[in-house]
Amino acid sequence: MASSDMTSRTSSPSTADAIDAIDNDAVSAPLLPAATTRLPPARVYPRPGSGKTLGVTVATIIILFLGWWLITARAWVAPLFLPSPAAVWNAAVQAWSGNVQGGLPLIQHLAWSLLRVFGAFVLAAITAVPLGLLMGTSRIVRGIFDPLLEFYRPLPPLAYLPLIVIWFGIDETAKILLIYLACFAPIAVATRAGVAGVLSEQLHAALSMGASSWQLLRHILLPAALPDILTGLRIAIGFGWTTLVAAEMVAATAGVGQLVLNASNFLRTDVVIMGIVLIGIVAYLFDLIMRRLEQKLVPWKAHR
Repeated sequence: MASSDMTSRTSSPSTADAIDAIDNDAVSAPLLPAATTRLPPARVYPRPGSGKTLGVTVATIIILFLGWWLITARAWVAPLFLPSPAAVWNAAVQAWSGNVQGGLPLIQHLAWSLLRVFGAFVLAAITAVPLGLLMGTSRIVRGIFDPLLEFYRPLPPLAYLPLIVIWFGIDETAKILLIYLACFAPIAVATRAGVAGVLSEQLHAALSMGASSWQLLRHILLPAALPDILTGLRIAIGFGWTTLVAAEMVAATAGVGQLVLNASNFLRTDVVIMGIVLIGIVAYLFDLIMRRLEQKLVPWKAHR
């Protein structure tokens, strides 16, 4: 017992010294920053290619117009091949009043072209989107329609134009059908690609909560595929306008494409360029509308 007491007395001073040493180290150690210390703001790096382009676009148009005016003013190119901007404007004024081949005013030509293009485009949209959804969700539907779609999609419209004329005659049905086929494939392919790009985690989460097939299509597949669908619509309307001239070759008496073709036969280059500019402006305005619609319907696309 005596030895035990001596041991405890001997060890006590060493324990106290160790505690004092720890306290001295704690005091001398640098203080950590408090949790409330304000960190520097995070730097946000822009996405490549992001930013407004209005100024660049306007400057490009002005430069191109000035170059066109300079080339024609200096007579570096014959007017037969490149008429001046003033000549094209005069051709537009003549066409507006109907003083060109055919005698119809320009607004009537434009109305017929808009009816054909947008009529075929709407028919293609309401049929190609459901088919693309089915192809993306059903292997049977994909096995049936994928070979047919991929077979005719690379074919130029002029390749099957004679067959359409033989089958459907030279009425408006043949013209609208030709534009419809040009618009159908891009929409269906884009819709199928959009469905295929849906994340499996989204599908598993919805199915684990008991979602039905209709709920899965409405709340998961369709919203996720909507950006690709809108892109397909934009591409399709471009194909529709490029097919317009070929469609209006089929015994058309009115239409911007028919006006351009008729003017080319009489070497009216000013009317040809006027029709090309008109088609480009209308197509560009529709593309701007589709971009605005895309921003409203799929605002998350810009942040993916």
